[in-house]
Amino acid sequence: MARIFLGRSLAALAWAALMFPMGAGADDISQQQKTWETQFGQQRYMQMMQRGEIVPPQSPFYATLQPIAEKIAAVANPQYFTPFHFILVNEGPPNALSVPGGNVYVTTSMLSFVKNQDELAGVLCHEVNHDIHHDVYNLYQQGQHVQTTAGIPGTPSGGLAESPQAAAFTRVAESNADRAGAYTCAKAGFNPWGMVWNFRQYRANTGTGHATSALSDHPSDEQRVTDLISLFNTDKATFGKFRDDVATSMPIKLPTNMQVAQQPAPGYGYPQGPPPGYGYPQGPPPGYGNPQGPPPAYPPQGPPPAYPPPGQL
Repeated sequence: MARIFLGRSLAALAWAALMFPMGAGADDISQQQKTWETQFGQQRYMQMMQRGEIVPPQSPFYATLQPIAEKIAAVANPQYFTPFHFILVNEGPPNALSVPGGNVYVTTSMLSFVKNQDELAGVLCHEVNHDIHHDVYNLYQQGQHVQTTAGIPGTPSGGLAESPQAAAFTRVAESNADRAGAYTCAKAGFNPWGMVWNFRQYRANTGTGHATSALSDHPSDEQRVTDLISLFNTDKATFGKFRDDVATSMPIKLPTNMQVAQQPAPGYGYPQGPPPGYGYPQGPPPGYGNPQGPPPAYPPQGPPPAYPPPGQL
């Protein structure tokens, strides 16, 4: 849903996944996938924390995010193998990004871009469904196939990130996350029209919409709006009580103090701190949280240089 980097981030996350080793045996595919997603999400979090991007838990911005996030988590958590956490990050453009393992990252500028709680809820509902649908893992699996059939190492300039297969997959993933996100919003008590209002606001702010092409990783904005409105009109039992009226939505209340600390603080970006052994029933693996560098699950040569590009999710 986030207008700037979301689709590219889905493909980019899958590219990073190609460099991330599987962490469990093949005898239990379900547990293997859970372990892979959890460990990938943990490494992604450590990368962001080491770059100082995580907004510390004492930031007043969490008072804006958390009441909305908690209602959505109550609906989404039973559909995923681990609880969702909503983490603010210091980034320029309005953006949100879900990462395997249940972390949803929201830029502080997104809080000022959306105008009301339903619009912010629409962003978060869309994002949690990327994890619920295991989109990054599934795209990673597709990337493994692309690498194998192509007979070449996957590279950002010649493999998964720019392949027609990846673009087609992410377009479907975005549409599915829109549809499922609308149901998540409705069940959480938010107006799903907030998703449509986001697209309209983006067009009003930029004068353009997101077009589509053979290699585009999003459906066009016009198509996404059309699909959502069609869904609302078709399923009156779920969506009939909601109105296309922005005036009925509660405005976002931003903190008076807009200063956000740049350095991470104890609590790792979670307002109440991460639960003990987060994501690992037996505790985190050796090396996790090592201040001397990333955990040893990276390839011997280390993480790809300057990935992701500085200043972007």
